[in-house]
Amino acid sequence: MAIFRHSETLPQEARGGVVAIGNFDGVHLGHQALLSEVKKTAASLSAPSLVLTFEPHPREVFQPDQPAFRLTPFRIKARVLEALGIDHMVAVHFDRAFSQRSAESFVEDILVEGMGVGHVVIGWDFCFGHQRRGDAALLAEMGERLGFGLTVVQPVTGGDGAVYSSSLIRERLKEGDPSGAAALLGRAFEIEGRVEKGQQLGRTLGFPTANLTLDGYIEPAHGIYAVFAGVDEGEATRYLPAVANLGRRPTVEGKETLLEVHLFDWSGDLYGKHLRVKLVGFLRPEEKFESLEAMTEQMRRDAEKARALLAESEA
Repeated sequence: MAIFRHSETLPQEARGGVVAIGNFDGVHLGHQALLSEVKKTAASLSAPSLVLTFEPHPREVFQPDQPAFRLTPFRIKARVLEALGIDHMVAVHFDRAFSQRSAESFVEDILVEGMGVGHVVIGWDFCFGHQRRGDAALLAEMGERLGFGLTVVQPVTGGDGAVYSSSLIRERLKEGDPSGAAALLGRAFEIEGRVEKGQQLGRTLGFPTANLTLDGYIEPAHGIYAVFAGVDEGEATRYLPAVANLGRRPTVEGKETLLEVHLFDWSGDLYGKHLRVKLVGFLRPEEKFESLEAMTEQMRRDAEKARALLAESEA
């Protein structure tokens, strides 16, 4: 999948395509239904499939002091879109100046002149342009006048009738329900990052950990998780069973939120490498222990529970 940072620099093979527009944070099952429509329409028109998204996420621009909230930072989002078979991704830089662009200018300058779109696919509640004045009705009217088609995808719901949404997935993660989040995502929620050196206390306790910060990610409920840890091996990723603590480590007076991952039966050096961590099951909330001995004993019990749970799961 080719990635472009400006709509006006698209090569000929990326122009005239079928374009989905949105933030697509999480690329959940609702998003995937929309993207399926994109690929189907693109195939019928013998045109490329594209996603037009915005980086950074508008909420990061308008509410920079709020806690991190993203389910899929840029790198993860791009990888998921590629796995879904999208041909091109256009990541337009979003800032306050861009937010002042009128809906009509967005259509004329970016979609038509910049990308030469042949067809646009949006979700039923998609709004765009200054003060969110653009909507499906405006796109339909301008498309008829400027020569592109429009498909509006209606809400997609799960078996319980709930509409798939990024906000609902965030709620599940905050509640310590990774399996509930996975049911909405269509895959396990994953945190990825470069392994950093910590205090190396776990090594002295018999539980060496690979430590990741949550830079840009939403913070799920703090606690102990059964996880699969993906170790990059060239172009492939090998997932191994593991147990992880996500939190601030109150027993040792920790301050920063970290994801500390103990890989079972692993003996390699992970410092500086990328690790992909899938949250599978929530074992218990984080707690403060009276001593390191008490904490270590609980860690042993957590590891046993994690092994048992993961033995029944697929990475």
